[in-house]
Amino acid sequence: MKFPRTFLKAMIATGVVWALLAPSPLFACATCFGKSDSAMASGMNWGIFTLLGVVVTVLAAIASFFVYIIRKETAAASNPAPKTPTEV
Repeated sequence: MKFPRTFLKAMIATGVVWALLAPSPLFACATCFGKSDSAMASGMNWGIFTLLGVVVTVLAAIASFFVYIIRKETAAASNPAPKTPTEV
């Protein structure tokens, strides 16, 4: 579905106006607005790093699977299939 440019510009302008009119405490959650050296902020950072590690691990597994398939295909292409006795 394609939107006209004027509609998209109006939506962007509306979003910017709403962001500028919002009170400043709404820009930070209770954890981020508080002390950055508290235990809650440290726990949140560890949670972020854990989730990042999971995402990186899954992406690495997917990439290694495609590398495995590419290597297997090139090995199969370089070794022709053996001839059957009827082809000799």
